[in-house]
Amino acid sequence: MSGWLRRRRAPYGTRWQAARLSPVILTVVVAGLAFSTPKEIAFSRLLPAAPALAAAMWPVLPTLILGMFCLLVMIGLSFVYTDLGTAYTGAAIVAVTAAAAYASHVRLQREEALFHIRLVADTAQKVLLRPLPRRIAHVEIESLYLAAQEQARIGGDFYEAADTPYGVRLLIGDVRGKGLTAVGAAAAVISCFREAAFDEPDLRGIVRRLEISIARHSAAFPGLDLPERFATALLIEIPSNKGHVKLLNCGHPPPLLVHRGETRVLNPTAASPPLNLATLIGAHYWVDTVAFAPGDQLLLYTDGITETRDRTGEFFPLPDWMRRQDPMPPRELLERLHQDLRHFSGDRLDDDIAALAVRSRSTLL
Repeated sequence: MSGWLRRRRAPYGTRWQAARLSPVILTVVVAGLAFSTPKEIAFSRLLPAAPALAAAMWPVLPTLILGMFCLLVMIGLSFVYTDLGTAYTGAAIVAVTAAAAYASHVRLQREEALFHIRLVADTAQKVLLRPLPRRIAHVEIESLYLAAQEQARIGGDFYEAADTPYGVRLLIGDVRGKGLTAVGAAAAVISCFREAAFDEPDLRGIVRRLEISIARHSAAFPGLDLPERFATALLIEIPSNKGHVKLLNCGHPPPLLVHRGETRVLNPTAASPPLNLATLIGAHYWVDTVAFAPGDQLLLYTDGITETRDRTGEFFPLPDWMRRQDPMPPRELLERLHQDLRHFSGDRLDDDIAALAVRSRSTLL
């Protein structure tokens, strides 16, 4: 599938399954110690902790059953040791079990509500960052999106691709900030691009419409940070059978091009303003044209990749990393990039990340 969101770690499921057994393990350990040690040590007083722990991860009925089992263990201890304070500990087990069952019920209700919220978030992500086809015209495309937060689905990074009468057009960008404000601005930019990419014959026309769109969105949601609401963006046009690619970079990290085995950083010839800053620094947009032959590959990315740090504070060396890679399909390239980013950062990716890998193919294939 083109485009994935990966933040869960494989060992997490195994650790969670082991943790679910901890109430049983605690019950067995406490019961064993209570039966095998003198009553003066009173390990039996720890039995109410088992149903309390179960409430954090078990449904209501298993929590009640565990509490009943702990109560039976306490009754059994009373036959072995007299004057053990069975009544007090038994009452504590009953009270804690009842409270634990109620807590489990509340937790399950909240988990169900959270599940429905995540369904809505997943739907929003599919609308905002819809899966891209693996091939558009003569271009292969793969996408990668990593949310900064463990349970996040969407963020301020965005991308889109369209097969237009002018060629394949690509957009990747990054809205300043995080949260719902950034998501709303990203949605406004993407929606505008999906229309403008088919209407405007020139990339400058597209970026001017994106500028208007994000300005209107910012004006509709005023706030103290209004002058700081902006987005970097990179627009690319790949005409059919022309052997070149056009780029318009609005303050975005420069893409990497692998042309005939050589990796280049495509810095813009002249700077173009980020979206929503044209009125402050001027609306002068520069379009670069570079060769893009069959077999060449482009890597578009957001600054979450180049700003990934290792434990010593060093940034991820993306151009050097790209030069070390053997030729491979776009999907394999992004999968390896994802793995190496996690390894480099010690699995501590703390910013949104988006990337597009694009490879030109002959129109005869």
